[in-house]
Amino acid sequence: MTLKIEHIVPCSMAYIRHTGPYGPGNTETMERLKHWAKSRDLMNSHSVILGIAQDNPQMIPPEACRYDACILLPDGYPGGSSVGGSGDGSVGDSSTEKEVHIGSITGGKYGVFTIDHTAEAVKRAWEEVFPQLFAESYIPDSSRPILERYKAELIEQHLCEICIPIQ
Repeated sequence: MTLKIEHIVPCSMAYIRHTGPYGPGNTETMERLKHWAKSRDLMNSHSVILGIAQDNPQMIPPEACRYDACILLPDGYPGGSSVGGSGDGSVGDSSTEKEVHIGSITGGKYGVFTIDHTAEAVKRAWEEVFPQLFAESYIPDSSRPILERYKAELIEQHLCEICIPIQ
């Protein structure tokens, strides 16, 4: 795997959180988010979707693990600040819309690995990214989340990225 270092800029995002074991629930949450985003014309050739596993399943019980399915919001998007539509961080009225919250990515320096967008490749990447970072003298920054990044132009090539925050 090739490591590239990238500075990710702070940005606003809309997200839906799944709480429970990582797996099919994450995929279902991501599909709900994409449906919501499509209905607001947020899905296009410049869209960036993130998957953020908030918890380490080796340290947190599976039923308490949190996964955020996110889409980066364009500058000036209504509700694209730290406060959402209703003042509680949620956006809209339908049942899916009540699940959608506004948040932000703090940005910073990341080690980025581009991988095949398959379950096998993602599993293998999780086994290899940290040893590779350490071998190249980079230290992960545990104060920021790891991002699974899905850019439209990479998805068309059946690729995605694992972005590890580094010091």
